[in-house]
Amino acid sequence: MSLQVDNVTLARRGEQVDGTLHLTPHHLIFSHTPTISAEDQVKGVVVRPRELWFTYPIIAFCTLRPAPAASRQLSSIRLRCRDFTYVCFYFVNEVKAREVFESIKQWTCKSSRIDKLYAFTYQPPPPEREFNGWDLYDPRKEWARQGILNEGSRWRLSEINANYEFSPTYPAIIPVPSSISDNTLNYAGRYRSRARIPALTYFHPVNNCTITRSSQPLVGVRQNRSIQDEKLLSAIFLTSRSERPLASFSSPPLEKESSDSNPDSPETSQVVIPEPTNAEDLEDDLLAATDGDIEEQRLIYGAQQSNLIVDARPTVNAFAMQAVGLGSENMDNYKFATKAYLGIDNIHVMRDSLNKVIDALKDSDVTPLGPNRDQLARSGWLKHIGGILEGARLITRQVGLTHSHVLIHCSDGWDRTSQLSALSQICLDPYYRTLEGFMVLVEKDWLSFGHMFRHRSGHLNSEKWFQIENERIGGDPNRAFGEGGGAGKALENAFLSAKGFFGRDNNSRDSLPDSDGEMQSYDSDSPAGKKASPAPRSTVSEKEITKPKETSPVFHQFLDATYQLLYQHPTRFEFNERFLRRLLYHLYSCQFGTFLFNNEKERVDSKARERTRSVWDYFLARRDQFTNPQYDPDIDDHMRGKERLIFPRVSETRWWNEVFGRTDAEMNGPRPYATAPAVAPTDSPNGGRTPILTGIETAGQSVDNGVPAKTLPDAASAGMAAVASGISKLTLPTASERISDTDKMKELGVEMQ
Repeated sequence: MSLQVDNVTLARRGEQVDGTLHLTPHHLIFSHTPTISAEDQVKGVVVRPRELWFTYPIIAFCTLRPAPAASRQLSSIRLRCRDFTYVCFYFVNEVKAREVFESIKQWTCKSSRIDKLYAFTYQPPPPEREFNGWDLYDPRKEWARQGILNEGSRWRLSEINANYEFSPTYPAIIPVPSSISDNTLNYAGRYRSRARIPALTYFHPVNNCTITRSSQPLVGVRQNRSIQDEKLLSAIFLTSRSERPLASFSSPPLEKESSDSNPDSPETSQVVIPEPTNAEDLEDDLLAATDGDIEEQRLIYGAQQSNLIVDARPTVNAFAMQAVGLGSENMDNYKFATKAYLGIDNIHVMRDSLNKVIDALKDSDVTPLGPNRDQLARSGWLKHIGGILEGARLITRQVGLTHSHVLIHCSDGWDRTSQLSALSQICLDPYYRTLEGFMVLVEKDWLSFGHMFRHRSGHLNSEKWFQIENERIGGDPNRAFGEGGGAGKALENAFLSAKGFFGRDNNSRDSLPDSDGEMQSYDSDSPAGKKASPAPRSTVSEKEITKPKETSPVFHQFLDATYQLLYQHPTRFEFNERFLRRLLYHLYSCQFGTFLFNNEKERVDSKARERTRSVWDYFLARRDQFTNPQYDPDIDDHMRGKERLIFPRVSETRWWNEVFGRTDAEMNGPRPYATAPAVAPTDSPNGGRTPILTGIETAGQSVDNGVPAKTLPDAASAGMAAVASGISKLTLPTASERISDTDKMKELGVEMQ
C-alpha cells in the first residue's frame, strides 16, 4: 500500500520546490525535477528527478496545520526529524493534507513491534552483501587483543551469564579476575543493580591497569554491604600488582570464603529492593522532594594518584538514591580506593537540554535565519558535553599516567557509564581510533554491555509527537516547534505571503540540496535497581510503545564528544566527521538491526543476526567515504603529536555544527577566536566553565558540601582539609596550542536506500 500526492511544495531554510510526495510503508519520499537553464535545454541536458527520503522512525515531531476558513493560506505539515532536518509540506487540498498526516502517523506509530521496522525487510545493495558486520566483534578475539588471555594473566572469561540468567542486560562472557569464583560472582550480583557486577572492559597493555564498569550498589539507608562485592573489586585492583597488597588495604573479612558458600552468612547483607521502575525517574523524584534543603556546591578536581571509583552522578543524586535501597559505595568498606562524583546529569536533564537546542533551531523550515546563539548557550548542551569529556580525561589520566585502576558506574551503568568508558578507551588506545576499532568499541561497550537503544531512541515513536494545530492530541505541543507556534506562525505567514512563493518560475527551486538523507538526534540514562536475587529472563514484549520520558540523547552525546576529540586531534583518527554523522543517522533510520535492541540477550532472542543486516556493512562497503585523509597511524611516545594517549581540551568544546545542519559561523560565531571556546558555558556564577566534580570520598573522609553531614561517613575537619589541599595541587595539563580549522567535507547528495 502506498500513497502519492501531487502538487506538494516543500519548504526548507527559506527555499522551496514543487514536487510529488510518496508515502510507502517504510519511507516518506519527496521527489522533484529541477528546472534547467535555457542554455542547458539547448544542449539537450537531461535532468534526473531528485528525491529526499525519510524513514518514519526519523520523525521526531509532526504537526498538521489546517488552512483557516476563508483564507488563501494552504494547509501544511511540518516535520522535525531526529537529524535536525526541518521541512514543511504545503498542500493545495486540505483533505489530502489530513490524509497524509494520518498516514504518516499510522506508519510511524502503529507498528507497535520492533520486527515491523524497516530493518526486517531491508535488502542490501550488492556492495553491502560482501560484508557481514555481525562477525566484526568477537569478544574472545578482542579480549585476546587486549592481552588478558595471555599465559600468566590474572584474568579469566566467566560464562556465568552464558544463558543470560545471571544478568539479562550483560554480555554472555564476562571478564573477571582469575582469583574470583563464579560462586562469589553469584552472591556479588545480589548487591549490584540488575546484577551488573564490576566487570572488565579495558586492560591497558603497558601497565596492566584496567577500566571496569558496573551499576550502582544496593546500599540503602541501612548502609548494606556485600563482602563478595568488596572482594571482587579488591581483586580487580590487585591484578596489576606483583604479590604485594594494595596500599592502606587491610580487611580480613575479604579473605573469608565462608560467605561464598553460605549466602546467609552475617557478613553478607541480604538486600531486597522493589522491582525496578526507573532509576532516573526515582532520582528526579527524590531530588524534587528535597529541593531547597540541599544546596550543591561543586569542587574543582584534578587527578588522584590512586585507584578510583567513579560515580558519574552528582553527589546529591547518588545519596538520594539510598532512600529506595540504592546509592553509592560506603568507602569505609572500600579502603583500597578513592571515590569521585562527576556531577553528570541524568537522561531527563540531557533530553531537556537538547530540546532547548531544538527551540533555537525550530523555525528552520520557514526561514533562512540562523539560530539564536544566546539561546543555544542557555541550553547547557556544551556544558554537558564538556562535563562528559572532563570525566573521560580524568579516567584516562588515572589509567594511562598514574597507573591506577578505575571502576565506573552511574545508576544502572548503561548510559553515563557507557559514555565515560568508551571515550576513555578512545583516549587510551589508538586501536579504537581506527575505523574497525571504533566499530568494535561500540559493539563492546554499547551493544554487548547493554545500552537501551530501543528506549532511548524511541524507535516505535509515540502519538504524543503528532498534533493537529488547535486540535491537540496530547503531549506538550510546545516541544514541536516552539511556544504554541507563535513565532513560527508569524514567520510562516510572512513567508507564505511573499510574492511569487508558489510561482512556477521561481529560480530558487533547484537550490534545495538533494543530500541530507542523514538524520540524527536522541539518546541517555535510565532504569533503576532490579532486585537482590538473580534477575529473571527478559524478552522484548510483543507490543512495545515508546515512552517519551525514556528517550534521551546519550549515544548522540557520545558521538558529539568523539567529534570534539576528532576536531582537536585531526591526525589521530582513521575515520572522519561524516562517519560519525552518518552513524547517528542510522541510529534512527531503523534500516539495520544493530541499534534496535537494548542488550545482547534481546538481539539473540530476536535472531537479529539472522533476520537483519549489521550497520557496519554499510560503512565497510563505502570505506573510502568515511576515511580521514589526515590520519597518521604512527605511534611514538617520544614524539609530540604521535603519543599513544590523547586528552580532550575541554575548554575548546564547540558546537558540532554539521550535525545540526548549520554553518560553523552560525553555531560557533565568527573566526578566529584565539583562546576562548566557541560558546562558553555560562551557568556558573562567574561565567566560567562549571567544574565537573561534586565530591571526593575516601574511607572516613569526604570533601563535599552538597550532602548533609549526617548522610556521610564521619570525617575530621583536618582530614578533609588535607584531602582538599592534596586535590587542589593535582591538575590536568592544558593544551599549549590550538589546532587550525580543517576543511569540512561536503555531502554529495542523498544516498538511495
